[in-house]
Amino acid sequence: MIGEVSADAQPGDLVRVVSRDGSPFGWGLWNPKSRMPLRLVSHSTDDLDESFFDEAIHRAAELRRQLVPQDSGTDSFRCVHGDADFLPGLVADKFADVLSVEITTLAAWQRLPRWLPLLHESFGTTRTVVSIDESLGRVEGIPRTGGVSSEDVRKVRICESGIRYEVDFASGHKTGFFCDQRDNRRKFASMAAGRRVLDLCCYTGGFAISAALAGALEVTGVDLDENAVAMARRNANLNQAKAAFTHADCFTWIRTMIGNGRKWDLVIADPPKFIHGPEDEFGMGKYADLNKLAMQLVEPGGWFVTCSCSGRLPAEAFERVVIQSAHKLGRRLQIIDRTGAGPDHPVLSNYPESRYLKVLWSRVTG
Repeated sequence: MIGEVSADAQPGDLVRVVSRDGSPFGWGLWNPKSRMPLRLVSHSTDDLDESFFDEAIHRAAELRRQLVPQDSGTDSFRCVHGDADFLPGLVADKFADVLSVEITTLAAWQRLPRWLPLLHESFGTTRTVVSIDESLGRVEGIPRTGGVSSEDVRKVRICESGIRYEVDFASGHKTGFFCDQRDNRRKFASMAAGRRVLDLCCYTGGFAISAALAGALEVTGVDLDENAVAMARRNANLNQAKAAFTHADCFTWIRTMIGNGRKWDLVIADPPKFIHGPEDEFGMGKYADLNKLAMQLVEPGGWFVTCSCSGRLPAEAFERVVIQSAHKLGRRLQIIDRTGAGPDHPVLSNYPESRYLKVLWSRVTG
């Protein structure tokens, strides 16, 4: 849809966008090397400059002050959620006094020296960890050297809903810890008392530890990432929570448990992103396989919670995969809730991909 481009438009520039008839259309960030060359940030017909992004940071901070209660026993949350906060290419999480930043566009990388002081001032952080996805960095043309680099911060301890976790920036995924599941961990814990709980793809143990502290009868966590499992054990010890963690491939481990006739009262599956493109049949197959296997570990009448963090997978399609998996087993689901990321992860109305996390809560019958 992009026609003519001014000769002086440089990669990363904030540019005025006009329609075919020359009338004002809005403003965007330009990068001809990117898979998404133009990222529209505003439909305003007024002049825009870099202060637009300064104000976006201030608005993001004000929104979090309204959404994350200061007395909630939580010192970690999402500060900036990319396009949904009108800051394309910037994801920033607060972990105690550390601001963990993930950069995915050249424009965000270029502006980080200006944005960082504003972010620290707005969110009360003092230290910085910066990560850039290597493959995206190549596509975007982000230089390998220069710019803002991470400070010497390997680990930090945080508190979420009164539960303590250790965040390891050296071995952790994304920004280091998944703040998006905070409310879902609390909801999951409310269902755990007196039940045998299984946390599949447990990462650093958030759901498992929340369940153990809420009075679960027995808690088991499984993950393929050896470093994550080690961290989960440390987090359990940090909270004196009784949970057993196993380093294993969930697909293989589940098949073994099915063969052994094992079942649990409350099962959650929270896998990594399986869908990486608009028509990823392989990824869809993995979601179908995992859910079909995991449901076989749920006691009849037990509870099954299943998640997808794939932005390219619409909620309706994910739900259809889960339901089909149940029906192939001759089982039925009583769906009791559908949730997603916490309110500190806003969804922009014209950017549906910002609703990436889907969580389906159901009772398994049959």
